[in-house]
Amino acid sequence: MASPDSFSEIESRNRLPTLFEVLSRRTLAPVDLFSFYIYMRDQRRSVDYLDFWLDVSQHMSLCRHYVRELRRSVLVATPDIERVDSRRESAMLEDLENLGDIPMTEAGPSRLRTDEKDRDADQRLSAFLRSETQSHHSPQNSVGSQSGYNSQSIDEQHEQHDQHRPSSGTRNGDDSNSPGHTVARNDIRASAEKILYTYLLPGAEREIGLPDAMVSTTINMIEDDGRDDPEVFDPPKDFVFQAMERDAFPGFLQAKALGNLVPLSIVARLTFALISLFGGFWAAFYVVLRDKPRDIRCWVILPFAIAAYFLVSYQYKIDPVMAFIGYSEYTFMNWAPIREPYVRKLLNKRSLVAAGISFVTAAALSILFIFVPGTML
Repeated sequence: MASPDSFSEIESRNRLPTLFEVLSRRTLAPVDLFSFYIYMRDQRRSVDYLDFWLDVSQHMSLCRHYVRELRRSVLVATPDIERVDSRRESAMLEDLENLGDIPMTEAGPSRLRTDEKDRDADQRLSAFLRSETQSHHSPQNSVGSQSGYNSQSIDEQHEQHDQHRPSSGTRNGDDSNSPGHTVARNDIRASAEKILYTYLLPGAEREIGLPDAMVSTTINMIEDDGRDDPEVFDPPKDFVFQAMERDAFPGFLQAKALGNLVPLSIVARLTFALISLFGGFWAAFYVVLRDKPRDIRCWVILPFAIAAYFLVSYQYKIDPVMAFIGYSEYTFMNWAPIREPYVRKLLNKRSLVAAGISFVTAAALSILFIFVPGTML
């Protein structure tokens, strides 16, 4: 759900959204993440790329929640670092103290991390997770065994501390990727392996097209080095983002921000328009060649109006009436309200143009056959 700040940003945005804004859920229908997912699934047939992005974003969210929970639990249970006897425990507490509070902003491609604070926080988070892996080289161990604590004490610390703190989320108190349970170290490892086995390994169930060198490097870091920190997936995530931004997103904006119909509906309208146009011409030539009076000839307006409306609807990929009342088609014959303000204004303008062209076309054809001199054959 969008935060109040997001709604104010949407209201003030006088442009089409970017791909990152769509992926980070800062937009509304018909250019929201749900609509983009349907577009990638039904029209582009490349939803695996978007699923990979979403799974990697969820992995980043798990890592952030894990470190936030670990930091809060351990620091509350051991507030004075100088009293910790174990050197390993002391080093870990110092690392957690240096991490600071992890921001729960939406994870984006590395080239778009313009906020230096968020970028440094992500780098510190990945460095902390790498240090755990490198120090113990046992990703399957529980968090307690890796840090010198037993797993039971860590769980108790989580449980005790959760009773005295609000649920974690974004800085606005809302995070659509928040897990519904306490995150363990094993969850992070399992998440990284799921992404690897689902999308990256050659012959995987939903293998995505990535450069071979990039795939090999990522596989080695996860399987050989035992890494599961978010930076492992930065190169493939950036590649997938650029591919969607270059190949899929322009078509999505054209389909959803400049039109409100899906391809099947567009083809159906063309078929119906051609049938109506044929019927209109047949009726028009009949009344002219039979020298019918003009009050009877006026009936040719009906098929010509229908044909003109659906021809313009096919050409512009927009249904003017549905756009005027504020609806967009997301699957065949299923309509949803248009909530993005700028997109609604854009569609209304295009609907006015489409309706005007439809009216002029229907009027021209009707006038031609109504006032042309008749003849009796």
